[in-house]
This record gives sequence, structure tokens and C-alpha cells, in this order.
Amino acid sequence: MHEIPTRSKNPPMAASIAVAPLDDLSTFKSRAYAALRDVIVSLDVYDSRGEVRLDERRLAQDLGVSRTPVREAMAQLEREGFVRSVPRRGVYVVRKSKKEVIEMITAWAALESMAARLITQIASNEEIAHLHKMFTKFEDGTLHAKLDEYSEVNIEFHQSIIRMSKNGVLISLAGNLFTHMRMIRRKTIGDEDRADRSIRDHMNIIEALEKRDTTRAEDLVRQHALGLADHVSRHADYLD
Repeated sequence: MHEIPTRSKNPPMAASIAVAPLDDLSTFKSRAYAALRDVIVSLDVYDSRGEVRLDERRLAQDLGVSRTPVREAMAQLEREGFVRSVPRRGVYVVRKSKKEVIEMITAWAALESMAARLITQIASNEEIAHLHKMFTKFEDGTLHAKLDEYSEVNIEFHQSIIRMSKNGVLISLAGNLFTHMRMIRRKTIGDEDRADRSIRDHMNIIEALEKRDTTRAEDLVRQHALGLADHVSRHADYLD
């Protein structure tokens, strides 16, 4: 287990990470990028106001590569909005502002609702039935005892909606956006009764998809996403 040094106004804080050495030396840049993005997404960056600094030299050592592919991976992650480079200070994991998060969720609402429309027109009954199966393990009234597990199923549900659209451009646009959003979804799923409302929303969405009710499915998916935006607007003070 390794640590990323941090810098903040408060006493230094550390975020633990585990980065395995890369065994395929032919794809240093792409594999370093994938490994570092996975690490960043796994960090609870919204649980602390402290900055998380990435130590390029340490990360290169952990991955078993030179600093060049790590530096190239960092540049790509910066273009995608995951990190920011501060001259003479280093590279830091980005914490989105409340305004930025709400804008991302709003954009996601548009993409996912169009995906739902397409699903009602082209998805097979088996594909839609798979969505239903995701939630069978949470129907025994013990949802709150399985919040971590449900959080991951919740994320997989929304990714599945996008994939089932079979629209390559839509899938590409949604990919990077959702990687940012999953950190917020993971943070908010335990707030108030959001988990219970989330599963009710999902079941209603699946029912509309099963009935091929295009207008209702599209509207339910959009309102579900915008409900998250409203929750963030009213309660996510940690983003200010």
C-alpha cells in the first residue's frame, strides 16, 4: 500500500493507493493512464477539503516504468479534467465545484434520456430483462445494509443504459463524463433516503423500457438525473 503526499491549509492528509507494476511493456502510456485514472476515481476526493497531490516520481516507481509514460498519462488526464498542473508545485487531483458538477449531471441527463429512447426502439427483451436482474438482491428490505454494493450496481445500471443505446457517438460522449460523475454518485447515494428513491426510480424506468413506452422512459430517466442535480444544488455544501 502506498501513499500520495497531500498539501492543504490543514495538517497534511494522505490518500492510500495501490498501484501494481505494469507487466506489458509495449503499452506504457495507455496502461499508465488506465492505472492512474482508476486510482483517481477510487479516491474519496469529496470527503475531504484537502488537496491530493500526485507524486510523479513515486507513481513511476510504483508502476515500474520511467517518468515519461507517467508524465504523458498525466497530460491526458489533465485534458480530461481529472488533474491540474500547478507550476512549481506539482499535479493535483481536481475537485469539481458545485456549478461544474450540476452542469455535468445536466449534460448526462440529456445523453441518458436519449439512450433510453433508443433502447425502447432497438434493445432486445433479454437486454432489458438484465436491467431488472441487477436489483433482485436488494428486494429483501436490507438495502441500507448493502449501500456500498448498491452504489456499484447503481453505477452499472446507468452505464448499461448508455451501452444499450448502441450509439457509438453517444457512448463516447458519455464515457469521460460518467467517470467524473461516478465519484459524486458514490458520495450522494447514502444521503437521506436517496438509495430507496433511487431503486424505485430504476424500477419505474425498467417498466417503461419493458413496455416500449418511449416518451415515459425518456422522461423518467431525465427526471431521475435532474433529481440528482437538485440534490447536489441543495445539499452538497462540501463542493463550495
